[in-house]
Amino acid sequence: MMLRWLATVSLLVCCASAHAAPPRQVFIAGDSTASHYGPERAPREGWGQQLQSFLDEDAYVVRNHAQSGRSSRSFVAEGWFDGMAKEMRAGDVLLIQFGHNDEKIEDPTRYNEPQRAFPAWLMRYVELARSKGATPVLVTPVARRKFDRGQLLDTHGLYAQAVRDLAQREQVGLVDLTTLSMDWLRAAGDDASKAYFMHVPAQDQQDDTHFQQRGAVMVACLVVAGWKQVDPSLAAHVKRDTDCGAPGTALSDRKAQAHPSLIVHEREIAIEQPGPHGGAGSTTAYPFFKQAPALGFEFRKRVLHRGAGIGLHQHHKDEIYYVLSGRGIYELDGIAREVRAGDAMLTRPGSTHAIRQEGEDDLVLLIMYGRKQE
Repeated sequence: MMLRWLATVSLLVCCASAHAAPPRQVFIAGDSTASHYGPERAPREGWGQQLQSFLDEDAYVVRNHAQSGRSSRSFVAEGWFDGMAKEMRAGDVLLIQFGHNDEKIEDPTRYNEPQRAFPAWLMRYVELARSKGATPVLVTPVARRKFDRGQLLDTHGLYAQAVRDLAQREQVGLVDLTTLSMDWLRAAGDDASKAYFMHVPAQDQQDDTHFQQRGAVMVACLVVAGWKQVDPSLAAHVKRDTDCGAPGTALSDRKAQAHPSLIVHEREIAIEQPGPHGGAGSTTAYPFFKQAPALGFEFRKRVLHRGAGIGLHQHHKDEIYYVLSGRGIYELDGIAREVRAGDAMLTRPGSTHAIRQEGEDDLVLLIMYGRKQE
């Protein structure tokens, strides 16, 4: 009887597995900005290498067919297109990003003029996906990091527009990566954006087209964010947040700020004080952003030197202590507990608390609570 039951269960499991839908394949047809690089090319990575990190593997599996140096023409002529076509099946997705090498007029094996030849070659990818029952998604070429006197230049111009026009004409989903990446680069600025690209002094590289890992991750994030706009159902299978980049209004938003963002150095604001609330010993307070207008909370660092403490007091607001380093005794509502680095304590209104330093090392706290509004 038991053997028969086990056989039945095994059959049901096998049948269920057999009928489970396989993950959808996400094909990437593109150039060196998306392609895969081995460890010997580190720290260089294409955005296609990082795409899977945003997607649930049970729902989507990335098949990165992007090849360095290829245009929409040479990708087909060299057989990469046919190799990809053999693997594609109904329900899959094809992300199509070309343009960087289609612009190279000096190379007739790659060059495509932007208004007719380039969209004609891209249509072969759209038609392939449709013939296979897959979903084509056109992606405008990712921006180059090219600033002139602080202004980011659009180096893709007519090629990006050709992709937009084709997407509209053929009713194909569009990720406008040119616009998304240009908005990001403008917000990052000329100097800070170098860290995302292959500016690697140790390798004597100053490459404004290809990415280090942090750049590949950022661009993959932009691609997924744009793809979610095309297909809202994708969001259920995205396992990382895609709140990345910046809107096109980022620079004007910055200029319109009522109060600018700030950086404070603690060495410039240190205040020596006795233990607060009747506490023993001496402390050092660092009242970060004390004078910042319209800030709804207090944020400070408090160092309790040897033998120091914050005396017992009742709370009328929420307050958080976070132990950065050292060891202490925390009293909350009549109960004393030892606390160490990494512990966080939330005191709610109506509770009483106190804390004192223990041991040889200073007890260092980060403290946050709501600021009384004027």
